[in-house]
Amino acid sequence: MPVPRTPALTTDIIIELKDRTDVPIVLIRRKNPPHGWALPGGFVDIGESLEQAAVREAGEETTLRVRLKLLLGCYSDPTRDPRHHTASVVYVAEAEGEPRAQDDAAGVAIFSPEALPSPLVFDHARILSDYLVWRQQGTRPLPENP
Repeated sequence: MPVPRTPALTTDIIIELKDRTDVPIVLIRRKNPPHGWALPGGFVDIGESLEQAAVREAGEETTLRVRLKLLLGCYSDPTRDPRHHTASVVYVAEAEGEPRAQDDAAGVAIFSPEALPSPLVFDHARILSDYLVWRQQGTRPLPENP
């Protein structure tokens, strides 16, 4: 039987820095195209869970040890990644300390979720908009119907 062709599975992580009074979030500046600001994240490896991939990717790109606290949602718009079709599982996590860019990150910075940099790549503006709703209202937006 042929192997089915499916979207690539990824995970993105919204890292809240809980050791700061305003609880800012961490974004990376991408080293590889598409260039711009992004949530830490990447592809799930064969043999690892989504949660393991999220923790691994956060550490690889920011050096932070994160603790997952919420599954924000799944994002699967076929146009979310200009390179090819991906589906991403997005977590909210918390960490303490000073992030440092490494691996696929050319840079790393700390932002208030209400004052984000530009450009944000992929569908990360939508994801962060959903996150802000959750952070301010305690509810997650419903998925968009096709």
